Amino acid sequence: MTSGNKTAIVTGGLSGMGLAIARRLAKDGTTVFVGTRSAGDEAKARAVLGADADHIFAKALDVRSRETVDAFVADVVAARGGVDILVNAAGVYDEAAIIDHPEQIWEDQIDVNLSGTFRMIRAVMPHMTHAGWGRIINLASVAAHNGMANNAAYCASKAGLLGLGRCVSLEGAAHGVTCVSISPTWVETEMLRKFIDADMKATGQTLEQVRADYAKSNPQNQLVQPTEIAELAAFLASDAARALTMGDYQVNAGSLW
Repeated sequence: MTSGNKTAIVTGGLSGMGLAIARRLAKDGTTVFVGTRSAGDEAKARAVLGADADHIFAKALDVRSRETVDAFVADVVAARGGVDILVNAAGVYDEAAIIDHPEQIWEDQIDVNLSGTFRMIRAVMPHMTHAGWGRIINLASVAAHNGMANNAAYCASKAGLLGLGRCVSLEGAAHGVTCVSISPTWVETEMLRKFIDADMKATGQTLEQVRADYAKSNPQNQLVQPTEIAELAAFLASDAARALTMGDYQVNAGSLW
């Protein structure tokens, strides 16, 4: 199978790591469909994709809804005959202490980060097993391996991806379907920029000062870039990664967070 006839779905594909992965897969000739809630605004989606808008197709997708997920996958299959690659990059993040932890924060992060990934995998698995080839990549986090105060919901949702991935790996193994996860530390995405902006407002520090503080969280003293995650994802989605399944690949720059 050559990259030119592969079809990929990337959730959360209009920002951050999801967008970088979508662009990287498209560079290899893969036909990419990105799905996010914001993709319902066609003009906005095309503006984000820029020159890639002609070969990366954005469609509205809410991973919290089984009906929406199943319809999205069915549309891709109708257009392309199947799904070869699934990258689950859609995710949300919010903080709360355990004491008086709001139910909504817990439910949102479990529903999007973990259950949304499950819904996408459930929808594509029949098509991949029928074809005898598939690559499933879940965006986890170093938070899947390490706790952090005020992050119970996020850490639990990301740790759950590791258990989910092991089961998918076993069920897909005999059918040429692999399932792996990538667990980055801080990556310089729009989400991180929101944290940086909040810290600037709270501390009065400059952008450069706050950014440097985040960079110091790892021994390399550099923030991981979305394109670095995308390069790893592209390899894990390739024919060369046939034997790589059930693994979780930490991109941590030497840091545990």
